Amino acid sequence: MRTYYVFQSKTDPGLRGFAESSAGDALPADLGPWVLTRQIGPDEEWNLGISRAVVAAGILENGFYLWGPVNRAASSRPVIESDRVEGTVVYDPRGTQIGTIKRLLIEKVSGRVLYVDVTFGGFFGLGVHHHTIPWDKLSYDRELEGYRTDVTEAQVQGAPAFYGDDTVWPDRRREQEMRDYWHDVPRGPI
Repeated sequence: MRTYYVFQSKTDPGLRGFAESSAGDALPADLGPWVLTRQIGPDEEWNLGISRAVVAAGILENGFYLWGPVNRAASSRPVIESDRVEGTVVYDPRGTQIGTIKRLLIEKVSGRVLYVDVTFGGFFGLGVHHHTIPWDKLSYDRELEGYRTDVTEAQVQGAPAFYGDDTVWPDRRREQEMRDYWHDVPRGPI
C-alpha cells in the first residue's frame, strides 16, 4: 500500500485532487492552485466517500485522481481525439463512477467506433478488469466531464471481458457473445 496526498483546489473548494507526491506536481495546474489538506498512510483508515482502489487506478492511469466538480469550459468542438477519450470516466445513471475508458474499439472497414474497453477495480495495477460496452450506450455529460450511461456497474462487470489480443476479436463466437449480451444488432462486417 502507498501513501496518498489529498489536495483541495483554491479556485474550486469542492474539488479534491489525489497524488502520490506531497508537492502535488502531477495535478492539473489549470484547476489549482492546490493546497495539501491530508496525508493518508498505507495503514491509516480510508474513510473517504470514494474507493481507495478507484483513486489508485486513477493515479496509475493519469498520475493523479480528481474527485468533485471540475469547472472547465466545455469544448465547443464537435470532434474529439481518441487520446482525449481514453482515460475519461464513465458514470452510471445516478452519477456514480463505474469505470474509465481504456481504449476505443473501431471497426476497420467503416472506421466507426463500435465498443469501448472500460476498466474498473484493481489496486496498484493488479486486478484491474476490462469489459467492453457498446459506444452508443455512452453520451457525453458536460457537467460531469465524462460519459454517462444507462448501464450499471453490475452490467459492465457481467459483460464479456476484453482481452486485448488479436486472437479474441476475429473469433465470430466471441463477437456474437458480445452482441447477444448487449442485445446488439449486427452493424455490418467486423
